[in-house]
Amino acid sequence: MDQRASVEVVEFWDAYRHTNPSAPAELPEVGPFGDTPVLADQLLGLVLDGRKCATSTLLAEFAAEGQDVVRVGDHWIVTDAAGAPRAILRTSETRIGPFLSVDEAFAFDEGEDDRSRESWIREHRRYWTRRCAHLGIPWSEDADILFERFEVVHRFEPVVPSRG
Repeated sequence: MDQRASVEVVEFWDAYRHTNPSAPAELPEVGPFGDTPVLADQLLGLVLDGRKCATSTLLAEFAAEGQDVVRVGDHWIVTDAAGAPRAILRTSETRIGPFLSVDEAFAFDEGEDDRSRESWIREHRRYWTRRCAHLGIPWSEDADILFERFEVVHRFEPVVPSRG
């Protein structure tokens, strides 16, 4: 979900660029994790507490949503379910491979459920079955997945009112 129109998102990106002049001028992809508000906030929480430093995307989703495939060095403004920017991520590693090529280390880094490969396979099978039905594309365990690791490079820091 791209939420580019938000003034808050633009200001958040500009604040990051102010302290990181080498960041691209163009606003990166903007949106939450997951496909439901509950999942978006749950996964965002895992990122903000440091447990989640990886994500995976069905390669066919990029084409279905008209997006470019993520590359190392790309940024992403992650929002909460309400659309407020909460963090900027930068992709540090990518690998494309079939669904079942996920390994224990990646499942652990994705930070979800019990962090095992078995739970990763079970939960992502459910997720992509749901996503593919929504996008009108077929789901297959032979499908290619983009396995992506990232780092949090900027966080939303709420302004605390001063006591006067």
